[in-house]
This record gives sequence, C-alpha cells and structure tokens, in this order.
Amino acid sequence: MNAIGPVEPGEGTRDRPPGVPVPHGPAAWTLTGFYAAHRRAAHGLLATALLLAGCGYLYATRPPAPRPVRAELPFPAQTVDISYLGQTTVPPGARPRTFAFEVLLGVESGPAVTVTRLTQPYDGLSVTSTPRPPFRTKSGAARKIVVTMHVTECEKVPRDAGLPFLDVTLRNTRAMQVQSFILGPRYARDLSHALQVACSNGFP
Repeated sequence: MNAIGPVEPGEGTRDRPPGVPVPHGPAAWTLTGFYAAHRRAAHGLLATALLLAGCGYLYATRPPAPRPVRAELPFPAQTVDISYLGQTTVPPGARPRTFAFEVLLGVESGPAVTVTRLTQPYDGLSVTSTPRPPFRTKSGAARKIVVTMHVTECEKVPRDAGLPFLDVTLRNTRAMQVQSFILGPRYARDLSHALQVACSNGFP
C-alpha cells in the first residue's frame, strides 16, 4: 500500500516567514556574492590584525641594540702627559722618612680626564697625592700634583732607583686605562737620594 506524506523541503530551500519572497535569478546570486565577499573581508582583517600583533610583539621583545663605540674619541693615555717638576717641601706633620715631589699633569686634547688612582712599584713605599684621587682635568688644561712618599720598610726599597715610574689610572668618556709614566733621569736621581736620606743606615 502506498502512502503519501508531507513534501520535504528540497536541498538549498528553507522555511521563510510569510511575505518574505524567495530570491531567484540574478538577485539570489548578488546576495550570495555579498555574503561571500563579506566573509573574505572579515578573514583578511583578522589575518592583518594577527600579523600586526605578531610584529608588535617581536618589536617589543627585541634585544637592545649595542651602544656604538665612539671611536672618534681618543683613549685617555693618548691625551695625558706627566712631567717631573722637582722636589718640594713635605707637608707639616708628616711622619719621618717622608719626602715629596711635584709633577705636572696636562690633558692635550679630547674629553676631560679623571685620575682615579696613583701608585708606584716599590713595596716599601706608600704614596699619597694632593689633590687626592679622583680628580678631573679638562682638555687644554694642566694641574700640579704633589706626590708624597713614605718609606714603610727600607729593606723593600732599592738603594738606587734606576727607572722609577708612576702608575696612574686614567678615565675619560671612552675608556679607563692604567698608564706607567717614566719621569726621566732627574726624578730617578732625586728619588734615589731621598731614599738614602730616609733610610740612612736602614738598607740591608
């Protein structure tokens, strides 16, 4: 026995409210194309937003760029000259076996230079200076420094200082360097004489 039921809607058909016409022909294709174009545009905007977000994250998390080396600036040792002026009087109240010299420090060019430390090579001598480090000298200027030495142990200083030098730590805006300055034969003679007077019979 054959039964006839209600007609099922075919593929691509939907129930519509009363009074809403079903688009046919070119109008149906225009509406379909509009929705498809709308979806493509939405997908393109989403992809663009994701790309911009990724680029922003990479930019924000990039490692800091290294600071460029200012190669045009000279090293401090290239601009500083120290010359020996001679012996000077010992500051009042100094301990026995103490003597003093004067040197002139000049900065020929480049940025200002700061002296952060001043030493000498002999274990039996302690050194102080006036002015005390750190002190700064501008380019084109010179500064007189009084170097005061005190003999702490005569057995650790030489009878004759052949090529004595001063170790000076220099700093400018480019670098920090330790430079040894040989002050010449007159300084060597004066230092040897001062050591002999300070120690008298204290040499081994």
